[in-house]
Amino acid sequence: MAARVLVTGGTGTLGRLVVPQLRDAGHDVRVLSRHRPDAGADGVEYRTGDLRTGQGVERAVAGTDIVVHLAGGPKGDDEATRNLVRAASRADVRHLVYISVVGADRVPVAWLRTKLAAERAIADSGVPWTTLRAAQFHDLVLTVAEKLAKLPVVPVPGSLRFEPVDARDVAERLVELALGRPSGLVPELAGPRVYGMGELLGGYLRARGARRLTVPVPMPGKAGRAYRAGANLAGDGATVGKRTWEDVLAERVGSGRLGSAVR
Repeated sequence: MAARVLVTGGTGTLGRLVVPQLRDAGHDVRVLSRHRPDAGADGVEYRTGDLRTGQGVERAVAGTDIVVHLAGGPKGDDEATRNLVRAASRADVRHLVYISVVGADRVPVAWLRTKLAAERAIADSGVPWTTLRAAQFHDLVLTVAEKLAKLPVVPVPGSLRFEPVDARDVAERLVELALGRPSGLVPELAGPRVYGMGELLGGYLRARGARRLTVPVPMPGKAGRAYRAGANLAGDGATVGKRTWEDVLAERVGSGRLGSAVR
């Protein structure tokens, strides 16, 4: 039976992968975005609204069965999620699915504190829910690597380790969860390997055929201690994605698909 699914952040990196998969599965999809995209023949209904202020949110949620909450930013995710939760509760949504971040409950940085607060708002909402914590996307690591590689000397935080995951793997898992039964906090999702920041940058530079002097730099404070302890890494029992950092470099750097070159 087809469900009506609302996707917040449906025009973002992850949303652009999730929306067509839901459509291909035969479901009616509505996208909530602050800016209405150009109308297309994709069979998707678009609604404008602002999760941070609550404007247009109830109208977007009304009549939906499932809400997949992908919208996020550097701050304010907790308040945006509370506004969405209130609308979902009034609309009798039967499943609210949220994408969070590995380490939200363990790494003491402000952005992750808002993600954890958003998780708690959903868990306390009374709406049946599922939350998936995912590791950092390859897209983010690529962006950071590209920017750092433009510097004559590249700083490498020696304490940082990551297990980057591909957005396509995350999208596939989210669709599976959204179309299943509400499951609460499910096992985390991470990439197949743990890398030091130096390994990630080194792989990027080799793929570009570029050379840079690198300098290790310490990461101080509570956050530094948490990263050194691996608090941002997935725990035992995590789900593992299929695509590696090397796969992504071969696809997107070796083929010249990134926007700017390193010389």
